[in-house]
Amino acid sequence: MFELSVKSHFSAAHRLMEYDGSCAALHGHNWDVEVFIRGEKLDASGLLVDFKEVKAAVKRVLAEVDHVDLNATDAFGELSPSSENIAKFLYERLSKEINDKRCAVHRVAVFETPTSRAVYWATE
Repeated sequence: MFELSVKSHFSAAHRLMEYDGSCAALHGHNWDVEVFIRGEKLDASGLLVDFKEVKAAVKRVLAEVDHVDLNATDAFGELSPSSENIAKFLYERLSKEINDKRCAVHRVAVFETPTSRAVYWATE
């Protein structure tokens, strides 16, 4: 099994719904994101997938959440945009963009701060 990862980032505002604390108020973060992709077979060039393709897919998906109020988006209108829910949203969107016969998104980590992260992966 091979695994590769790509790191990126986005900035957005959010407020946690049904939360008793300061994060219930609108505030922002500069989120770091790491996307992990797995697969068993390499192509003729010895690649699982071209990093360039993965970075382009990540850029397209992060454009949906970059510099927005996440609570005002369709994805999070009724769902609290916690780091956990953001990680799941990104996992699902990136899986649609990247998954093919050779490789698939394995997990997505979202860092709200350098020391606090949430990770989502589907059960196998």
